[in-house]
Amino acid sequence: MKKTLVVFAHPHFEYSHANVELIKAYDGLPNVEVKDLYEEYPDFHIASFRERKRIRDYERIVFHFPLIWFTCPPLLKLWMDEVFDIKWLTEEDNPLKNKDAVIIVTIGGKEENYTEKGLYETTVSDLMKFLILSLKVNSIEVKEILAIHNADELDKTQLTKFATQIQQILKIP
Repeated sequence: MKKTLVVFAHPHFEYSHANVELIKAYDGLPNVEVKDLYEEYPDFHIASFRERKRIRDYERIVFHFPLIWFTCPPLLKLWMDEVFDIKWLTEEDNPLKNKDAVIIVTIGGKEENYTEKGLYETTVSDLMKFLILSLKVNSIEVKEILAIHNADELDKTQLTKFATQIQQILKIP
């Protein structure tokens, strides 16, 4: 399993039945470190130099977050803005080069609402383009996007299946 940093961002984690269960998927996995941005940076003051140093040590980054107003939580966006250094794009030894990423997004709405003909007339993939493009220009390949719909309505058995799916995704070379 690749050395993996899970960047978890949920502003109200303790109230998220789904994410409380899903975050357990990472427990005990070798080479996996979970960083809860809202736990570590409740004041929104990102230690960018420390984060830039830390990110160098990983082969894969997992972005795990709830969809909030059709995008990621504000602290995750701030983390990316602070940590992804624009200077890296022109450097030969870009520390993000040859890394890969996985996007895990929990969504309160129904899957059929996130289609071109659905209620919101857009797809989750389209909503994730901001993140996919940010990763692409930093030479990070997105290996997988896992959208977990109806997250607030899922029972323990369904969440366990998604947790297993997360663990399987992390095994992708």
